[in-house]
Amino acid sequence: MTDSAVAEVMAELAALEDPRSRAVNEKHGDDHAVNLGKLRALAKRLKTQHELAVELWDTGDTAARLVALLICRPKLFDRVELDTMLRAARTPKVHDWLVAYVVKRSPHVEELRVAWFGDSDPVVASAGWALTTDRVAKAPDGLDLGGLLDVIEGEMKDAPERLQWAMNHCLAQIGIEHPGYRGRAVGIGERLGVLKDYPTPANCTSPYAPVWIAEMVSRKVE
Repeated sequence: MTDSAVAEVMAELAALEDPRSRAVNEKHGDDHAVNLGKLRALAKRLKTQHELAVELWDTGDTAARLVALLICRPKLFDRVELDTMLRAARTPKVHDWLVAYVVKRSPHVEELRVAWFGDSDPVVASAGWALTTDRVAKAPDGLDLGGLLDVIEGEMKDAPERLQWAMNHCLAQIGIEHPGYRGRAVGIGERLGVLKDYPTPANCTSPYAPVWIAEMVSRKVE
């Protein structure tokens, strides 16, 4: 892949920068100024180009990395590459898209889930919890749901923010998807009170686990 292709993408991203988008993104801990809808449109036009994706990732630029995650071939990254990429994902959006769009589609996903779950870096551990939550919903066989609730009950209250959010999502997902654990999940949420007072728009569901669980279960019943 020639340097010119990277330069062209970087120039397009620079042209798309908007101070208003930067202000919104910075509120969420991100450091780029490109509207995500426009960024996705650029990636859609580029289509899948794995070599270009690798070079864009290597720029270290957040917007370029987001494009890279949309145009890469997830199965071509080996386990070590994905681990290195996660630890180098400096911003929340890059971290989230890497897990959602690349790692979840990788043949190494389960190995990485286990490796990251108990990592000493809470941001890395949050990726392990995110992958575990995905399994809770889609492939729970082999998971110790009671054991997960034990860890959540003992550690979520004082966990760093990103890890706390990931644990809370797992707690809610267990309660939503597994009726046999629902009462315990709701009870843990009520006792810990994590995100109970989180400001939530009227048209959105609260991240407070008891409310989240009740809302999603009611939709299943409907």
